[in-house]
Amino acid sequence: MTIHRYACSVALACLVAGSAGRAGAQQPVQRQVDSLAAELRALRARVDSLRAALARQPGAAPARAPKDTGAGDELATLRAAAAAAAGADTLRGRPDTSGQTKFIGRERNQAQLNPEISVTGDVRASAQHPGIQRDNFDPREFEVGFQSALDPYSSTKIFVSLENGAVSVEEGYAYWTGLPGHIRFDIGKFRQQFGELNRWHLHALPETEYPAALRAYLGDDGLAGTGISLYRAFGGLGTHELTAQVTRSATDALFGGGGRPTYLLHLLNFWQLTRSAYMQIGVTGLYGTNPDSSLRTRVGGLDFRMTWRPPARALYREWTLRAELYALRKEYGGAGATHLGWYAGTTYKLGQRWIAGARYDYVEDPLSTLITRQITPSLTLWESEWVELRAQYTWAKSAGRAATGQLALQAVWAIGPHKHETY
Repeated sequence: MTIHRYACSVALACLVAGSAGRAGAQQPVQRQVDSLAAELRALRARVDSLRAALARQPGAAPARAPKDTGAGDELATLRAAAAAAAGADTLRGRPDTSGQTKFIGRERNQAQLNPEISVTGDVRASAQHPGIQRDNFDPREFEVGFQSALDPYSSTKIFVSLENGAVSVEEGYAYWTGLPGHIRFDIGKFRQQFGELNRWHLHALPETEYPAALRAYLGDDGLAGTGISLYRAFGGLGTHELTAQVTRSATDALFGGGGRPTYLLHLLNFWQLTRSAYMQIGVTGLYGTNPDSSLRTRVGGLDFRMTWRPPARALYREWTLRAELYALRKEYGGAGATHLGWYAGTTYKLGQRWIAGARYDYVEDPLSTLITRQITPSLTLWESEWVELRAQYTWAKSAGRAATGQLALQAVWAIGPHKHETY
């Protein structure tokens, strides 16, 4: 090859020059010759490797030795071989087919179109005293949830409740985020943002039931309505959330079943006290009317929550204190009385699986002057994210009546991505 002859010539020239010099310069010349010989062997190995790569390509012509026409042709041959080898997919061992016709299926990916589907079961067994035992086993609710992103701008959530043989839509709404002004917009049927616990689903509560005041003033299943909701978060001396909702309430007892719009405004203020503790205080106002019966209903709420959760031990230790105050005033023809109700509850995580809790309830019956007090201790086994077991005892005392007690055992399980969701 030309490279070989060129290298030999250089080597001979170096030898001649070295023989004419002093004897002390022969060692450096010998090192130069050895270096040139090593470079020559490396070049020959690269040429052989490139020829082998060319021979492996489909349809490649057999590699032929280049003519001995000088160093320029040899360099051109090396460049051509390198360019051809660069076109091969050396990482995967497959040739580059970018220049060939490709067939791509344009059918939709059905798995991506399917929503996230979840099912939650909530069953309770109970015994009460005094009184005759009946309805001790209650399959309270089976909930089927569907969640999905509709497009890059909007999403939806739908929850169907199967309760006591009846099928109903507990929630079904679409929402948009990232609107101008950082506003979230919801439309559909949803549980309303009244206080701390009304937004939570029944199976996600820290006890087996909603607080007594919430059930007495907002309905047994809490406050829900069909309409629109606007949400906006902003900062300044903490973090603050403002929610405004206009709905047709599903709670007939609260607004007389008139079907007229009701108006809710909720302001939540959040402060991070330490790395392990935060506190929030919220204020809620609800207003609705029924002209057919000259009814005006106003409900005010004040909610408080403080949580201690050390970052390094959050899996094993957590303490939460929450309380809510409700004020209900229903006026017929401009006259009416104000009723108060409140609760205070706490939960403490004993370990990774066990949670101890207690709650005290006070409520003035909106239909009479009867006052009821309750004490509810509970112990929850959080077996996993999918299974929750709870034992609870409720002691209740109403003015002028004998005290009652109820022992309840609850099992909640879930399949799918929607677990024991809280808000």
